[in-house]
Amino acid sequence: MLVTVRPTIVASLSAGILAASVPAVARSQATGAFPGFPDVAEAIGVTLINVSGGAEKEYIIETNGNGAALFDYDGDGDIDLLIANGTTLERYAQGGDPMAALYRNDGGRFVDVTGAAGLEARGWGMGACVADYDNDGRSDAYVTAYGPNVLYRNRGDGAFEDTTARAGVGDAGWGTNCAFADYDRDGDVDLYVANYVQFSVESAPRPGERSTCRYMGADVMCGPVGLTGEADRLYRNDGDGIFTDVTDEAGIRDPGLYGFGVVFSDLDGDGWPDVYVANDSVPNLLFHNDGDGTFSEAGVVSGTAFNEAGHAQAGMGLAAGDYDGNGYLDLFVTNFSHDTNTLYQNLGDLLFLDGTAGAGLGADSLPHLGWGAGLVDLDNDGLLDIFVANGHVYPQVDDVDAGTRFLQPKEIYRNAGNGRFDEIGGDLDGDLAVARSARGAAFGDYDNDGYVDAVVVNIDDGPSVYRNDGGNRNHWITLRLEGTRSNRDAIGARVEIRAGGRSRFGVVASGGSYLSHNDMRLHFGLGSVERIDAIRVRWPDGSAEDLGGVEADRFVTIREGDGVVDERAAGF
Repeated sequence: MLVTVRPTIVASLSAGILAASVPAVARSQATGAFPGFPDVAEAIGVTLINVSGGAEKEYIIETNGNGAALFDYDGDGDIDLLIANGTTLERYAQGGDPMAALYRNDGGRFVDVTGAAGLEARGWGMGACVADYDNDGRSDAYVTAYGPNVLYRNRGDGAFEDTTARAGVGDAGWGTNCAFADYDRDGDVDLYVANYVQFSVESAPRPGERSTCRYMGADVMCGPVGLTGEADRLYRNDGDGIFTDVTDEAGIRDPGLYGFGVVFSDLDGDGWPDVYVANDSVPNLLFHNDGDGTFSEAGVVSGTAFNEAGHAQAGMGLAAGDYDGNGYLDLFVTNFSHDTNTLYQNLGDLLFLDGTAGAGLGADSLPHLGWGAGLVDLDNDGLLDIFVANGHVYPQVDDVDAGTRFLQPKEIYRNAGNGRFDEIGGDLDGDLAVARSARGAAFGDYDNDGYVDAVVVNIDDGPSVYRNDGGNRNHWITLRLEGTRSNRDAIGARVEIRAGGRSRFGVVASGGSYLSHNDMRLHFGLGSVERIDAIRVRWPDGSAEDLGGVEADRFVTIREGDGVVDERAAGF
């Protein structure tokens, strides 16, 4: 059992040594101030009121909330929005509520098309991830739930059909995060599903009933510690619309560690997708892809199972991106209040350092309980910033002197380019400072203006759509990849661009954040640089393609084997 193991010398490196090991990454001659982020959800038609149990949150099922997915379901070139939704215990006993709402993007305004799109499954929804699992050119959606998960196949006529039973992916556990990737590189995407705990109202302890059901002197809901966890599942896509559960034969050894965040991507640069799982209150897991259809668990030896102090944390949300410019995906994990979020710096060879303190990410996060997270370039200066959605699980903290609150503001950490981040969310003020109990967060450019926006799900409240106002004249490029030999969404493709004398890279990925799925187009901020000199794509099957330059401020489509097939300016 991983619980009894502690990290080796990796965890003993000091913040000073770590900071010295982080190379300075200059901004791309960025101009102007950091953008503002007004909440425009109601103005653009995104009005779903999230349902997450009762107000007192007496059971853990009522506290975890939901996620969202940004994807172009109708193929019109702008990203649409799916929001997972919960229910109440009383209504769940009667079948529950619709587990998801779908909003079609009509030129920057959204229209609720849930009914017309056939998203009819009812229950207690949790999150969603997206991929074209049957390679027909249309994005399909998988919705996780407390109870059977649901796979919606996109028919291409504006509607989806429930193909869960035929596909064999209706896991009846408590599904949380999910992600698609082609782990065996056979040309179609496979599915990883994180599971949480075994829960029923009949057997669950009540607030205050056990020592684990008290917090700062208040009686609170119980769990996850003290509850039985549920093991994650890995489904292999057999290429005929049917998946096979290969969890055991693939070596996915999860003894039931309260799974939340999932990254299904190549972490060591060998071309094979690995799996990293942020677990709640127990060690995190890293499954290294051995390239033969099996995985080896490497959480402890990689330095990602615990924080630098050797402690397991309450892993909630999870983001991956190359914040330090060394060519490897780093990991950012959000955690409980009175603890820090954790930044794992990827040094290569599947070795990570806890870079939290050295990056200046410790003290500012202590009052907050983090959920959805993104490593995204919010100001187009060429460096990845950090966005965190916060909110407590215990409404009772407002009645005690706990140093934290149930409703909390969002945080933005600006990448300073020297291995450190500056918390600027409070300085931006405005709608980001409005306290809510937030959960999932999804990131993408919904209005196609070249700046990345954020959608945040707030429990027992309407969602927030934080429009990135840009305004600093920094340049950018957004790339959409289309596989032909590889899976159609090119999930797992690695793209490196060369611009202004600097290289940077991104990886096409499904899932992410907390219970959410980000726009799979790859967005790169360029600062004052007006042209990309070269693009190199390593496709999921391992083949590489070198392309010439393109002008900045464009949405560019690259098709495997055909190069650039479409370029569009900003706007609709």
